[in-house]
Amino acid sequence: MFTRLRQAVSPYKLLLPLCFGVFIAADDQTVVVTLLPDMLADLRVGVSELDRASWSITGYLIGYTAAMPLMGRISDRTGYRRAFLLAMAVFTLGSALVAVSPEIPRWLYGGAPEYNWLIGARVFQAIGGGAVIPISIAAAGELVDGKHRAIAYGLIGASAEAGGVFGPLWGGGITTWLSWQWAFWLNIPLTIIAALWIMRNPPGKRNNVKIDVPTATVFAAALALLTIGLVRIGEPDALMAISLTATVVLVGLLIWLNNRALDPLFPQKLFRFPSFNFANITHFLVGATLIIGMVTVPLMAASVFGKSPLEGGLQLLRMTIAIGAAALIGGLLTQRFGARIPAIVGLFVTVGGFLLLSSWTVDIAEPALTIHLAITGFGLGLLISPIAETALRGVRGDQRGAASSLLTVSRMIGMTAGLAAMTALGTVQFQDLVADVPAFSLDPEVQQQILDSAAEAGVRVFTRFYLYGAILAAIALVPAWLMTRKNID
Repeated sequence: MFTRLRQAVSPYKLLLPLCFGVFIAADDQTVVVTLLPDMLADLRVGVSELDRASWSITGYLIGYTAAMPLMGRISDRTGYRRAFLLAMAVFTLGSALVAVSPEIPRWLYGGAPEYNWLIGARVFQAIGGGAVIPISIAAAGELVDGKHRAIAYGLIGASAEAGGVFGPLWGGGITTWLSWQWAFWLNIPLTIIAALWIMRNPPGKRNNVKIDVPTATVFAAALALLTIGLVRIGEPDALMAISLTATVVLVGLLIWLNNRALDPLFPQKLFRFPSFNFANITHFLVGATLIIGMVTVPLMAASVFGKSPLEGGLQLLRMTIAIGAAALIGGLLTQRFGARIPAIVGLFVTVGGFLLLSSWTVDIAEPALTIHLAITGFGLGLLISPIAETALRGVRGDQRGAASSLLTVSRMIGMTAGLAAMTALGTVQFQDLVADVPAFSLDPEVQQQILDSAAEAGVRVFTRFYLYGAILAAIALVPAWLMTRKNID
């Protein structure tokens, strides 16, 4: 029995340190969801300032996404091991900066804590964290043969989702027993373990490719401006118009720079594969769908159901555990039946799951709550391996890092855009729903009516977002079907 187990695990053992690094980075993507109330209190930001509060998550997503194309190309040039060590170093320094961010103004100029310092530190930390996933996906193509590659992609995806599972739970525990800063201090010994572990791996193949820093810089600026514009979509103003106009200009400049480069950051040959293009479109829509569940489930637990951060993390756990488990199942199905079956089934299940979530009321209880979240997570998890397998099919070895980073960028841009739009629309919708509700009353009965009205408004806003998630997943069926057509390339 143990011999068979070792034989089954053997093709993937070199992926373990990479999966551990992916887990750590993904954990910090979601840990802030349950840390946020304490962080905002320390940095003097009101919990009602949703547009400002969300930037601790949005900033991480921007840094996480912006780094991917550049680090994917660095991985192609230096080999995955050196790129992984660089990513871990940046992530470690960034974690320390986030932990001390409330003290930075006092150290520099004797000022009070400022929220912007935390956002900047989160962006820097995310540059290292965002690099780990494309490096690991590219390494999987090198370390694992074609027969086992679909499962390898599923393992990396499962590691990312496991980090997402653990993040809110970890954050809830930290805020219960320690201060929020410890969630970031404790990253440091974990990244040291990952760095020492990866040194047992071969260094990886080095390719003679150039690193296009100007194009990467323009890409990062365009992403930041796009996010700023989308955050204002609920209340259009001059800042939104300027940001979105500048984004269009920068995208044009990005295309021009990329086409002129001798060794482009975004290899043009990749876009000649229709399956690659459709896989990226699918991943974008999946990212926008995923962020709806990842953010609204714990926020709804705290604001509508009155649960603690730890309880909110445990509620999200129902969905994220199912994502991780289904990622492995999706890898097995992709290996055996090809990408189409798990991709299409996964999207149909995701649509059904979000429709169930959209039916929630203030009185939702077990076992329906767990069943609905698990169905949603299972559908999302099934999609990980077939999308990666389809996108990277036929990609040359010296472009695998770039291809995997672009694929992950598509999902992260979807998550960033989805979060920005959700924040803007959610704030406006909630304000409209409670516009006629008084803020406070000394009469206990009236005050209870005010609280009930606020809870009902919250339910209507959150369930509306779940309906949006179902619509996005349904739209994704079209590119998913096209990406899995036989002989598409």
